[in-house]
Amino acid sequence: MKSREEVEKEILEIVHRETRAWNAKDVGLRITVFHLDMVWPWPPNSDAHDPMNWLLVLERFDAARWKKVWQDLFDTHTLIHNQRAIIKIEVSDQGDGAFAVVEVDTLVARQRRQRFPLERARLQGLQPGGSEWKMTMHTGLLEY
Repeated sequence: MKSREEVEKEILEIVHRETRAWNAKDVGLRITVFHLDMVWPWPPNSDAHDPMNWLLVLERFDAARWKKVWQDLFDTHTLIHNQRAIIKIEVSDQGDGAFAVVEVDTLVARQRRQRFPLERARLQGLQPGGSEWKMTMHTGLLEY
């Protein structure tokens, strides 16, 4: 079993890889952070803390479908800035599950120059996915 420090290092790498993928608009790199069992519940707005109103935006992970969604987003939006801070990493005692709380400050603009921020905290569930840790769920961006 890996030590807590080793697991935290791997989780940091996944979060940083996701940030690099956003910054480079690299769909191939973006897809590598997701576990095959990933699901993506998304709140309808940033203060919708009650999951009774959330939706599954992309259903269960499907690489081809998700690549298209991300490529469409990257092709139709300009990234103004993308800053993320890892606030907390929690690893199970067994070392087989974890979550990370990440503060996100991302601003994108549609090609029509209408800007919208993605400035919230999010919770990511993670678990081993073969030889490395992968994201298994993401709550969407919530304001706390």
